Order: sequence, then structure tokens, then C-alpha cells
Amino acid sequence: MKGTIVKHSAKVAIAGVGNNISALTQGVRYYANLDAQGVPEADFPGIKRPRVDGLAVYDLDIVAAYDIDERKVGAEFNEAIFQEPNNYPRLGVEMAPIGVVVEKGFSLGEVTDDEVRRIAASLRDSAAEVLLYSLPTGLQWAATAYAEAALAAGVAFVNCTPEIVGRDEDILGRYVSAGLPLIGDDLASHIGTSVVHRSLLALFAERGISLSGSYQLNLGGNEDFRNLREQGASKRQSKLNALAQDGVPLDRVDVIPSAGYVPHLMDHKVAYLNLEGAGWANTPVEVDLKLRVQDSSNAAGVIIDLVRIAAAALRAQQKGFVAAAARLLKSPPMGHPAYEAADIEASFAALSPSAS
Repeated sequence: MKGTIVKHSAKVAIAGVGNNISALTQGVRYYANLDAQGVPEADFPGIKRPRVDGLAVYDLDIVAAYDIDERKVGAEFNEAIFQEPNNYPRLGVEMAPIGVVVEKGFSLGEVTDDEVRRIAASLRDSAAEVLLYSLPTGLQWAATAYAEAALAAGVAFVNCTPEIVGRDEDILGRYVSAGLPLIGDDLASHIGTSVVHRSLLALFAERGISLSGSYQLNLGGNEDFRNLREQGASKRQSKLNALAQDGVPLDRVDVIPSAGYVPHLMDHKVAYLNLEGAGWANTPVEVDLKLRVQDSSNAAGVIIDLVRIAAAALRAQQKGFVAAAARLLKSPPMGHPAYEAADIEASFAALSPSAS
């Protein structure tokens, strides 16, 4: 179309080649196939935003990847996503080699200045625009190290985990000074326990039901749930951050991120929610709900928006935290309440050169 500016795909580097990344990249190929078949983007299943600042849901190129699992390091990326302990299902799409070999990432005790420079050089060589951090929960040292490498390389950073990066005033300030976007922390899953729990708590408050107590229990069979049994503290706090809102007494709400690791669930998550309260004349009100989802699909459906927002922000020369991403996160920086950000499409429409 005359006057339309065609934007190249977002160039993304990956830290942590786990289930979420398998779900993300297989899904990108799935939607690319739909586009090739002539399916209108408006009819893509499971997609709220077919385009973010001109970037389609399939406009993503993986240009570098880092991991420490010996089964993945040295492997072609589209082979590594299927290596154990990953157990996300195959979606029936062809994942041809893309020419990216998984490199050795940071290991505990080996994060030296030289190692940061090595990863930064790799990012520059790959021409990455965004570094997507998707390692297991509880590795604050790794999140910080990858954020430092991205900063040194001049690359936008997206933190999918509850580790404190976007909320770190020093790191955020240095990203602002460098003119780079920083998005974090902790993605709010597509239709996850936190967003459902938050909505039910808001409904109680809106309708005047006095909350006496509430809890959520999460079960799953992937490596994230195995890890959360021992590294769940930051995840629990991040989930509570996501539930905070006017009229909700959080001292009456409990969250258990990993109530159990159940291997036969594979990459499925099962969550149980309970809310108890008092209505008219102190009569009881109780809600019990079970939610079952493909856990890594739940993450990928949000990651695809976060990386497109980061790439669009970098191209528009936005710096620091990108406010439009707040509604997709559990724990954004202070001053950017989760779920209350400006509309994402509207935020970028004004930045697009084709809009002028």
C-alpha cells in the first residue's frame, strides 16, 4: 500500500532456552503458517494484538541464544528447544534450522567482567535489538548479569521473571542514561492464576463483599514448578504485588506458587482459587475455582507482546521503563501500577512514522 512503512522483524536474543521459549518460537511459526495460508490476522486464535507498532505476531527473528545445560549448549536453536528437561508439546509445525547455535551463558561463580563483555560482544555481533531473559526463578545474580551485558551491548532488556531488574533504581537509571528500554519485572500470564484471582478479589470489593480470607495453590509438572519448590520466595511476592489493589486486604490473601511438583502434569498448570467472605447480614459467600492451562503457552502469549513493545520502543528511541508494558507485568517499577497502563496499541500509534 502506498505510504505504508514495512518494518523488519524484531531481532531477539534469548537467555534461557526453556519451555517458554519452545512455546514462543513454535507459536511464531504456527502464526506465520496461518498468514501464509491467507488467514486474516483478526482471526488468529489466542491473539489480542495482531500488531504492535507494525510488528506482526510472527515478526520475530531469534538471532542469539544462551544456556548452561550441556544438552542445549552447542546445539542448533530449533533442536535445543526440544531437549530435556523441556516438556512443552510439539505443535505440529516444522521447525527448520535457523543458523543460531546456543552459546554458553553465565554460570554461578563465573560472572566476571570478562564474561559480561563476552556476552555483550555476542549480542552486538548478532545485531540483537532485544535480550529476553527467561531463566528459572530465583537466579537474581543471573538476571543482573544479563541486564548488564545487554546494557553494555546497547540492547533493550525484557525480564520475564520475578527477579528485581526493572525495579532496581540503579539499573533502570543507567538504562535511561544509555537511552535504552528496560521492561520488567515478571510477566503476567495470558490467562493465569494472578489475573483471575485479581479479578475475583476486585469483584468482591466492588460488590461490597467483606473478604475474610483467600488463597491460590498452583501445581505443575515442568522445570519451573520443580524449581519453585525451593526458589519460590520472589515469585510469591511478585504474585502478591499483582493482586494489590484498592479495597483488597492482602493480609487476608495467601499465595503458594508451587503447591506441588507433579511430573505427570508435564507442562500443564492446575490452580485452585478460594475466596471466602461475608455479604448481607454477615451471611457467607464462598467461591472455589479450578484453572487448568498449558503453562508455557500462557507465558508465550504475553512474551510475544513484551518483545515487540521492547523492539518498538528501541526503534522509537524510548528509554527506561516502557509504561505501555505495565499491564503485562506482575511487578513493574513504582509509579507504573500493573494492569493500569495506557492502551498498548494507542501508545505506539503516535510513535509510528506511518501515523504522521
